[in-house]
Amino acid sequence: MKESFIIGGCRTGIGSFGGSLSGIRTDDLAAISIKSLLNKFSSIDPFAIDDVIMGCANQAGEDNRNVARMALLLAGIPQSVPGETVNRLCASGMSAVVHAHRAIQAGEGGLFIAGGVEGMTRGPWVISKTSTAFGRDAKMYDSSFGWRFINPAMEMQYGCDSMGGTAENLAQHYHISREDQDQFAFWSQQKFAQASSKGIFRQEIIPVQISAGKNETKSFEHDEFAKPSTSLEALAKLKPAFASGGTVTAGNSSGLNDGSAALIIANASAVSAHQLTPIARIVSSAVVGVEPRMMGIGPVEASLLALRRASLKLEDMDLIEINEAFAAQVLACTRQLQLEDRDARINPNGGAIAAGHPLGMSGARIILTAAHQLKRSSKKYALCTMCIGVGQGYAVVIECV
Repeated sequence: MKESFIIGGCRTGIGSFGGSLSGIRTDDLAAISIKSLLNKFSSIDPFAIDDVIMGCANQAGEDNRNVARMALLLAGIPQSVPGETVNRLCASGMSAVVHAHRAIQAGEGGLFIAGGVEGMTRGPWVISKTSTAFGRDAKMYDSSFGWRFINPAMEMQYGCDSMGGTAENLAQHYHISREDQDQFAFWSQQKFAQASSKGIFRQEIIPVQISAGKNETKSFEHDEFAKPSTSLEALAKLKPAFASGGTVTAGNSSGLNDGSAALIIANASAVSAHQLTPIARIVSSAVVGVEPRMMGIGPVEASLLALRRASLKLEDMDLIEINEAFAAQVLACTRQLQLEDRDARINPNGGAIAAGHPLGMSGARIILTAAHQLKRSSKKYALCTMCIGVGQGYAVVIECV
């Protein structure tokens, strides 16, 4: 099978819920990363792109009806280039990258744009139709996050715990204390603050023009969700967010966020034809299903399967990028993988607890950040992994080239 390479990528800064990116339509947000990507890699002929694959979890508002296709057209890519939107909830962006990888392996193309987008602020209210004419059983949901239009059979068989509820389940099952969760969250914030102060994210973040008042704009080019001034004392004061007497709080969880990312994935022929320089090779991937109530444990089996497919072991990994949906979830996974809580390979630049978690974007961001970190530190292998709502886990192994 043909090899696939990560050439590079770019992303917006991550916006807070109702924050700097909230005034930008989600399809435009995706287009911004795609257009900036092609400006960054100007040797690429847009007509040569085989497909644009973007992850997106909501798709109930401005991201509806195949946002990847909308975004590529808005970005100025020729209409002859197709587009596909992938929805694997939290791992949508990771799935998009793997879709491009698989297409290259299958010989169905050599040059792809893959990434993800989520505008959680702009997720619309959605309302069902009544089951009968003039009925009164219509239901309304805020689509920004969580379950909607639940199937009673699904709830009866598997439960429909909130994402925070599943983190509480893991904390209880694996005996993860509030103190340990807060310690991990504080560690993430510290690492992220240090990385930001060093300018580590500058090579991936693109400037986005946002409104600064009447007829004025300003450039947004940082991750605004982070809380660099937080402390263990401040984290300890926060109330449980999902269960009375629980341990999962707003401080040891990721947030509701906005952002987009896009990467160039290419085979060796496209690398040569377009004068590109790869930064990493995609070695293997794996996705697994787990109990929905324990969805956060998905990265464990997904990681082990991806490593087996790569004929590698966890100790071969120089970097482990695991999405920080919740501190309890990360600690459950790392402990099951027999890693120390503060293994230096884990998210060396912080993770989603600090940066934020725009659902469809995060998987692509993790892969891009990992590829840059391998190159920066002259290391070889990275494991990128994340949990997925309704009980799945995804993992990708990449190699620096």
